[in-house]
Amino acid sequence: MKMEGKDIATLLELAIQSLLHNESAVINALGEIPKELFVPLFNAAFKGGHKKTMADMVKVWPFFCLHIGKLSVQEPHCELLKAMVDGLQVFPSQNSASRKSELRILDLRQDIDCRTTCAEMITKSPMCLHACTYSEQCILKVEAAQCSITTSEFESLSSKQAIELLVDLSLDGTLRAREFISLIISKVEQSLGSLHLCCRDLHVDAMSDSKGILSFLDLKCIHHLAVGQASLSEVTTLLSKVVQLNSLSVSKITFSSLNEKIFTTFLTHLGQMDHLKKLTLTSFCLTNHLERLLRVLPPDLDYLHLSLCELSHRDFIFLAQCPQASHLKVLNLSNNPMYWEDFELFQALLENLSGTLQHLEINHCLLTDATFSVLLPALSRCAQLRVLSFASNPITMTMLMRIMQHLTPLKELKQVTYPIPVHCFDLWYFQGHVDLQKLGDVQAQLNVMLQVAGRRDMKWETYC
Repeated sequence: MKMEGKDIATLLELAIQSLLHNESAVINALGEIPKELFVPLFNAAFKGGHKKTMADMVKVWPFFCLHIGKLSVQEPHCELLKAMVDGLQVFPSQNSASRKSELRILDLRQDIDCRTTCAEMITKSPMCLHACTYSEQCILKVEAAQCSITTSEFESLSSKQAIELLVDLSLDGTLRAREFISLIISKVEQSLGSLHLCCRDLHVDAMSDSKGILSFLDLKCIHHLAVGQASLSEVTTLLSKVVQLNSLSVSKITFSSLNEKIFTTFLTHLGQMDHLKKLTLTSFCLTNHLERLLRVLPPDLDYLHLSLCELSHRDFIFLAQCPQASHLKVLNLSNNPMYWEDFELFQALLENLSGTLQHLEINHCLLTDATFSVLLPALSRCAQLRVLSFASNPITMTMLMRIMQHLTPLKELKQVTYPIPVHCFDLWYFQGHVDLQKLGDVQAQLNVMLQVAGRRDMKWETYC
């Protein structure tokens, strides 16, 4: 129901809010309330920042799994995650509440497609769609092993119950990250092996500061790995321990480590990632080595990001014809200067991707009016294109208008980031101040063209 444009709270929502205002009352009621009320109560407590309530709800959670799902985790809410970890019961004897916890999987990852708890299957035992499957310590493998042991051995393990803690970790060296990781490690050590820490998404910003926690993690669980400010040998060491990588991002790799032996080892491990869909290399010198890299990648790669990789003409030759780049949905070649001999190769690449490409970034590639004259026919045939960014390229207003005329018929294209035309600078391109009046006139003229073309759904923007 709505009144004057505002949603009217239901009786259940009003009752929950009233209950949450009395923390002691809600905690005392957790052992008695119907299990069907736990999910709406959990969502309201999380949004309201009720840390003590969250910790006590975890202690008596009546379902097999608990996911924060689509709930927003902003900075104040990080304390809620710590409270939930703190409330996790790694031994049944820890819980003195009247209600016994059924929680086996606590998932602290944000996922807009994930429900608070998975629907209970009509099977002998509950299941979770997001349970770990690769680690030797995961619930599925631990319980399978327990089924094969003797009765006396099983009784000796009865005080333990396999539990999984699913997290995404960012090892950025901040105090907040260190405190959160320290709490998790303490909880795992306290469990004496019954709690499996499952990290699916791992970001390592500074390898030198992260070696302690890396030795603690089971890298078989990782699906998405991002590493920055490391040597290639350190990256290769991590790759040797993963088994199911969907996404790899490597940035700011020291050039001294790019010797033949280490690079060959890196390619060997990369070639074993049969499920890799997304590869991001930034500030990673690939001059005359792109062919070797692409040949080891799966042929159904979706995402290729090669910014600041110093690509050569030889690299563009292979990129234009290799099967690993023939079905891309996302391509980023920003900050790789393209010269006249590269343009026809890039045109051929666009033609090959015309049926799949959805997102293209070619910022700061020294593309000129002459370049776009060559590329426009192929670009205008990319019918699936949704996002295009070609900022920081030296083109004129005349060419910018021509580009818009070619792109407005692309019905899927909604977001375009364009370069500031050269006439808006008071000196040489990128070496003088931008005349904001001229830039405002550019934007106004483009807006008029969008209206005439009937593309009010398309957004063109630039940045200084």
